[in-house]
Amino acid sequence: MKTYEVLLNENKAWAKGKVAVDPDFFKRLSELQTPEFLWIGCSDSRVPANEITGTQPGEIFVHRNIANLVIHTDVNLLSVLDFAVVHLKVKHVIVCGHYGCGGVKAAMSNNNYSQVLNMWLRNIKDVYRHNKEELNDIADENLRTDRLTELSVIEQVQRLAKTSIIQKAWKERNSPDLHGWVYGLKDGLINPVFEMKANAEIDPLYKYNDL
Repeated sequence: MKTYEVLLNENKAWAKGKVAVDPDFFKRLSELQTPEFLWIGCSDSRVPANEITGTQPGEIFVHRNIANLVIHTDVNLLSVLDFAVVHLKVKHVIVCGHYGCGGVKAAMSNNNYSQVLNMWLRNIKDVYRHNKEELNDIADENLRTDRLTELSVIEQVQRLAKTSIIQKAWKERNSPDLHGWVYGLKDGLINPVFEMKANAEIDPLYKYNDL
């Protein structure tokens, strides 16, 4: 049996198991999507949003990219954010990184990863540059990488707050709250490192007054 055929067989077994427990599970799921959460996570295969949070299909709206970045020119990310906030009216947006992230490690090096990845990883390099004094004081490389992971997550949450999408939702419905989390591959636990409640203060330079 080919490896991809194993996936198809597992899918059949999973669907059969769901129906055995709840015959109307897929009928309800196909008719309604009302997640409370938007998850912006890393593409790393070891960090599946539903599994590590114990949630079911339909409970989390998910976007994933390399190193869970919020980049203001990324139409893919912004379209997901817009749909989740404006149409699904999620109550929480979570940026979840993870310790041991390959993207963060790559950004800390001086290796050339080709033009596209270089452009993407430069966003993490910028976070390092803005926090150079703190990070350079951490002698242990693994601990320094972990701290950069946390600082990058904080930066991504702050970037969310700078978007007109989030600010308009804050003005109209005082929601969603923004969260920055980091998942531990070694223990399976999530570490909450940052939070911005709806209508949190941000630099006036980034505020939109005519929403």
